[in-house]
Amino acid sequence: MSHRLKVITREEHLAFTGTRPSVSHLQVPSWGDVKPDWRGESLGWFDGAGRLVGAGLVLLRPLPGLRRYFAYLPEGPVIDWAAADLEQWLEPMLAHLERRGAFSVRMGPPVVTRRWSADAVKAAIADPRAARLADVEATAQDPDGLRVVDRLRRAGWRRTEPGGADGFAAGQPRYVFQVPLAGRSLDEIRQGLNQQWRRNIKKAEKAGVKVVEGGAEDLPVFHALYTETAERDRFVPRPLPYFQRMWSALTAEDPHRMRLYLAHHDGDTLAAATMLTVGEHVWYSYGASTARKREVQPNNALQWRMLCDAHEQGAAVYDFRGITDTLDESDHLLGLLRFKAGSGGEAVEYAGEWDYPLNKVLHKALGLYLSRR
Repeated sequence: MSHRLKVITREEHLAFTGTRPSVSHLQVPSWGDVKPDWRGESLGWFDGAGRLVGAGLVLLRPLPGLRRYFAYLPEGPVIDWAAADLEQWLEPMLAHLERRGAFSVRMGPPVVTRRWSADAVKAAIADPRAARLADVEATAQDPDGLRVVDRLRRAGWRRTEPGGADGFAAGQPRYVFQVPLAGRSLDEIRQGLNQQWRRNIKKAEKAGVKVVEGGAEDLPVFHALYTETAERDRFVPRPLPYFQRMWSALTAEDPHRMRLYLAHHDGDTLAAATMLTVGEHVWYSYGASTARKREVQPNNALQWRMLCDAHEQGAAVYDFRGITDTLDESDHLLGLLRFKAGSGGEAVEYAGEWDYPLNKVLHKALGLYLSRR
């Protein structure tokens, strides 16, 4: 069945999001306000009876000097990805964006293809023959997700591959680590943590680490730790105004959309993290810590408090976000994978991000530009 697509209001988009148990925080209307270099637009899919049955936040970035745009739907759109007529959902979107002046479209279908248990990840890390998680036999495969990948490829979409050795995708992460919370008691979740995590949480409690929820006024403290983390872990940090804009935009839409947690010890802030919530899905978004007093284990204390709060508010999943695909011992990101795997959750592979060139010349020029950044 063909679907009618048109631009919808923020209110319509947000109301639709509220009917779904899980929608990416990158697909709520306010996310467009976080990105000032992009123009956010809400799209809606309507069935024959005029009911809103799908929605997506598209971010449009103009080419300098031209009225042509790169269109991006991060971790979206929110449509029926298992539909037998998937092309009838995507073709109206492409037609609309081409009329809008887009020369290339990128999207990230929110569909899972494979999962690895924490034990499988641990075994893969210990196996000297395993180079990448993708090459290790999955604990479970999702047939619907694998069908989406096949259908997109046959329809002319091209999957963007990781741009570097760290295994992270060019845009949003293809591999994440999640802790299922639905149907589990807090005691069961704690028992799912590995021995090191449980030991570190007790050590933090005994040392007197206190984790508190902060506000917008605490963002500079968070950012100072975040900048130190960026220098230590060799990544380019976002500026403080980005997080202040993020806080203002997301909490204006929903006062519980974004939270800030800080771990204190003897008056010293040792770690901090932001947490995002949409429906029953909770994300650990940005984390930061100092190298001081690491022996009191503030990071484990911080994550445990966030897991507890997510469970208390009825979340179905706690999402640690991106992990590396590489299992190389020399890769500094492997330590992050080990830390997240200690939570007892599972590594999850999504379908990844996909491009559709509406103008092949401009699309190729964009690819060359991005490869040189």
